Amino acid sequence: MRVALNEARRAIGLTSPNPAVGAVLVLDNRIVARGHHRGAGEPHAEIECLRKFSRAIPAKSTLYVTLEPCSTVGRTGPCVREIIERGVKNVVIGAIDLNPDHAGRGIALLRDAGIKVRSGILADECVVLNETFNKWIVTRRPFVIAKCGMSLDGRLTRPPEESRWITSAAARRHAHRLRGTVDAILVGANTIKIDNPRLTVRRIRGKNQPWRVILSRSGSLPKSAKIFTDRFARRTMVYRNKSLDGVLKDLGQNNITSVLIEGGGEILGQALGQCLIDKLQLYIGPIFTGGPVVAFAGQGAASTREAPHLARPTYQRIDSDITRFLRS
Repeated sequence: MRVALNEARRAIGLTSPNPAVGAVLVLDNRIVARGHHRGAGEPHAEIECLRKFSRAIPAKSTLYVTLEPCSTVGRTGPCVREIIERGVKNVVIGAIDLNPDHAGRGIALLRDAGIKVRSGILADECVVLNETFNKWIVTRRPFVIAKCGMSLDGRLTRPPEESRWITSAAARRHAHRLRGTVDAILVGANTIKIDNPRLTVRRIRGKNQPWRVILSRSGSLPKSAKIFTDRFARRTMVYRNKSLDGVLKDLGQNNITSVLIEGGGEILGQALGQCLIDKLQLYIGPIFTGGPVVAFAGQGAASTREAPHLARPTYQRIDSDITRFLRS
């Protein structure tokens, strides 16, 4: 199953609105085929794996898959049917598919066909792998990650006469990998006017470019901004005078399963204050800047008890930057 998980990780950021899934076929304690879902409309992981084993599948072999095989017709046929037709007799599953059309149904169909099924193997890891899909498929709202590079005194900026960068080049490369896992990047109008960012994935091969979503009260943005003039201009959306909550709801209805909020401080503050964030990813530079822009602006919680609390925090040193901090 760990090998299947590694296969699935190769698909992160490429399969939306489908989940990332990996599969391996084992015969005599040896992996004889493996596969992962490569994108919406492409064969699912189980199918890619089984098709790589061209011979008849021995009864003593076992198919390991990180997510319950699908049982309905979508862009592709149901994986359950092909598993049964290929003569697989043993299937080991990581996580149950939370899609209401699939949940538990694939397992039941496999068992009804006489296939031995075990489920829940490394389930927690398999569930976390698809945390964005799992939220979206149940709520039709995107999984929201708030990300920023901030100083030790909680600032997004340095004084105007200084360099714009707070975090190291290594941390910025890490942030590009994060961009490569989401469907959309969201910022406020001031970020476009002041920083003129590209909001693209760079120096990371094989990743899709996310949509660029801009929130603006007036809709007045510089026509020369990079988001309107580069080769990804068609992947830019501007929402005028619409609430952050309303924008996220609209994005989810349009099959955007994950959104990375990158700023500025006002948008980040709104997202935190309205409890719209599923995960925080903070890159903390080892400096105090006293810059003018606070990372999470707003009035804050009325009391500590009412404030958001972090679950499962993890820390990682990246070059000279202090930590990477996650909340989920």
